[in-house]
Amino acid sequence: MSLDYQRYYDLETFLFEDVNRRFRDNGSIGAFELFSIVIWKANRAKSITAKRLRKQALAGESLDELCHRFTREVSRAADPESRFLVVVGPRWGFSLPMASAILTVLYPDVFTVYDYRVCEELEDFVNLANLTNLARLWSGYSRFITAVRAASSEQTIREKDRFLIGRSMARQLDRDIGTWFQQGKSTTT
Repeated sequence: MSLDYQRYYDLETFLFEDVNRRFRDNGSIGAFELFSIVIWKANRAKSITAKRLRKQALAGESLDELCHRFTREVSRAADPESRFLVVVGPRWGFSLPMASAILTVLYPDVFTVYDYRVCEELEDFVNLANLTNLARLWSGYSRFITAVRAASSEQTIREKDRFLIGRSMARQLDRDIGTWFQQGKSTTT
């Protein structure tokens, strides 16, 4: 694969333009693209994700082939709920935060990233990722998507997601500055 490293430097643009286009054109993405999503969401989760995927590898199947098989299964699912259930279901078993990141890159007009910062901004959904019943998880995540869509005046759901995360980050920095970056200190200390 030929890669423009300056383009890759802006990982979010790379994901939502290049990777999304490859997925739309081919119906699947390989290991490099999938693990770029993993790095974008939580770099620390690379080895956990590889271990999870390794359990589903067929005899002689490379990681790249496995990632194509996984994402092809996602693309063949009939609707958003079915796609969600493929990713979080028992075969692939991704957690809600990572599943939502993968689905958001592949279907940015439909899904949004489940992130603790967005939950803080919405003042809800904090324990959603702990649900084990898949029907309840889908129902809760659907309500989360609806809340994100209603949370700001931005036009696309991706813009709304970035707005909420950006606002959370700015508020956290303001709090940290107010406490001189000391946890548990009040702003009057």
